[in-house]
Amino acid sequence: MNRLSFFVVTLTMLLAAACSPPASEELPTYRIGYMICNSRQETLERFLPLTRYLGEQLGVRFEAVPIDTTDFVREVDSLDFTHTNSLLYIMLHRFSGVDVLAAEKRGDQGYRSQGIILVRRDSDIKTIGDLRGRTMIFGPMLAPTGFMSQVDLMERNGVDPEDDLAMYTIPAGSFKHEKVIYGVMFGKYDAGAIPIFDFRDMAEKGQIDADDFRIIARAEPIPYCNFGVTQKVDEKFAARFKKAILSLSMDDMVEYEGERIRVLARTWTDGYEDIRDSDFDIVREMARRTNMPPYQEF
Repeated sequence: MNRLSFFVVTLTMLLAAACSPPASEELPTYRIGYMICNSRQETLERFLPLTRYLGEQLGVRFEAVPIDTTDFVREVDSLDFTHTNSLLYIMLHRFSGVDVLAAEKRGDQGYRSQGIILVRRDSDIKTIGDLRGRTMIFGPMLAPTGFMSQVDLMERNGVDPEDDLAMYTIPAGSFKHEKVIYGVMFGKYDAGAIPIFDFRDMAEKGQIDADDFRIIARAEPIPYCNFGVTQKVDEKFAARFKKAILSLSMDDMVEYEGERIRVLARTWTDGYEDIRDSDFDIVREMARRTNMPPYQEF
């Protein structure tokens, strides 16, 4: 190889290196804590494509961290961003200064969800008052529309779950909301508390027949799942993250495990909406009425 050829090859290699993106390990890394809904595996399947998409859009590396609802307050200091329900958000905002960025939109209620109380179609329970002396199954205690909303409904209608029900329970393990539905369907419990989304999803998937049930009460709609940012994140980068989330459309796709995946479809959402902390005041009022965190009094 003559000197001129050597010079050209060397220059080409240098230019290629200068134009190449840095290796992933050299990128800044941010941790997103995702609240586990049904199971750890399902949570990762839903949100890993979105996590990769955001990393590509913002030129950083995001790490998805599935966290149980009961562990979030303890784990939040190790996180940069959070994805939680509204009750967890007001806890993290009060105790750790987490600020909301955007809320999920889904179905006809937008960024809100609604807790319902349902019974079997053939049940003689018609109203909340008829629950006295009966058995009931609730969703997780930190589920705002699977526990708190229904307790609020009952107490505001003169029924104290602690004193007026024959007994109540919360299922253990994964897929708690599904266990609520099946517990009522198979007659183990007289009534169940569940988010309207989960009831509709199970019906759409053919897991249940909605006509086998009757909704006897509906709570007021409240904000549900949302992204938040912790105090350690630079404001400018948080603003970029928010813009990327709000800009997502149903057409946005990402390469993940050899497939082209529609990001929003995988997360079961219709998009994200700008929302303020004051929009969660309705959740705070409900938490105060029901003696729930972060306002519980022992």
